[in-house]
Amino acid sequence: MSYYLTDEQLMIQDMVREFSRKVVAPTAMKRDETKEFPAENFEKMAELGLMGMMVPSEYGGAGTDTVSYVLALSEIAYSCASTAVVMSVHNSIVCESICRYGTEDQKKRYLPALVSGKSIGAFALTEPQAGSDPVSQKTSAVKDGDYYVLNGTKRFITTGKNAGLTIATANTEPAKKHKGISAFLLAKGTPGFIIGKTEDKMGLRASDTTDLIFDNCRVHKKDLLGNEGDGFKIAMTALDGGRIGIGAQSVGVAQAALDAAVKYSTEREQFGQTISKFQGLRWMIAEMATELEAARQLTLSAAATKDRGEKYTLEASMAKLYASEMVNRTVAKALQIHGGYGYIKEYPVERFYRDARVLTIYEGTTEIQKVVISNHIFNDKRR
Repeated sequence: MSYYLTDEQLMIQDMVREFSRKVVAPTAMKRDETKEFPAENFEKMAELGLMGMMVPSEYGGAGTDTVSYVLALSEIAYSCASTAVVMSVHNSIVCESICRYGTEDQKKRYLPALVSGKSIGAFALTEPQAGSDPVSQKTSAVKDGDYYVLNGTKRFITTGKNAGLTIATANTEPAKKHKGISAFLLAKGTPGFIIGKTEDKMGLRASDTTDLIFDNCRVHKKDLLGNEGDGFKIAMTALDGGRIGIGAQSVGVAQAALDAAVKYSTEREQFGQTISKFQGLRWMIAEMATELEAARQLTLSAAATKDRGEKYTLEASMAKLYASEMVNRTVAKALQIHGGYGYIKEYPVERFYRDARVLTIYEGTTEIQKVVISNHIFNDKRR
């Protein structure tokens, strides 16, 4: 339902939908099997402006709004969730953080390559013992003249192996806790910047998830993002935008699952009629469609709030919480509608089911979203 979208937003949605179905979808199942990184997709997506959607035109970006980005990301997720998660981190977190906090020199050095798809962005916050509690991270950054020397390990980093540029957080003054965390820009190949093991995951298998190891990794002060001590603020702001991206991913995967369930139910016959005629199944479809539309509206509302320049942390967490839980309910029902066939890899709903599971976990678990939302409610002075 898009009655309030502008002509430009609808045009972007239609363009990406056609590209996604024709170019991204045909290889999605094969990539899931082989775990091959969809580099070709990103080259073509860059030509359409999808790898720097919210980056200003002066740096080569498309300069679109967040609503347009949500529409585009949902269409990519419809065809391949692995491609979508890379697009999301790249746009929502990496490009946006550089646009918001980077120096003019950093913007000119890094944004053109990111926008053109020649370099893919990654974000390294999580550590082996620091997931939902990023303040407990152990990675250190010690000043040494014009350089910072980084030591530590990051875990579960999306695109860790294939990224050309990584934003990494590290402690510059541990005694200050969250105010002692800083953020750094690290180009691939920097001495002491080591790619660790690649995880063998349940879903999103064409998107690599790796450890990143810093072994006396020297980063010049010109690649400090923001000021010393800004790292936690940068990370939390980036995650707000990222959570809107996860809402968009969830909507895309859920729409694909719903469409697959509708298609299958109108073709599958049992007891002398298609199973779409049975009231029990029709009510499942009605519930799926209603929850999907609610998630879509929450996500678009969060995006619109961001576009208006208003605070959107609460809206982003609500969208992420509801949409990520919704997609898991939706794909489970879609698989159930397929019966035994839904459990077989020949049908894409099996992949949707696996891909959806992590959406309630990364970039802030369901439980963390509830903490964020409840904190906002209890601290809202207007109540």
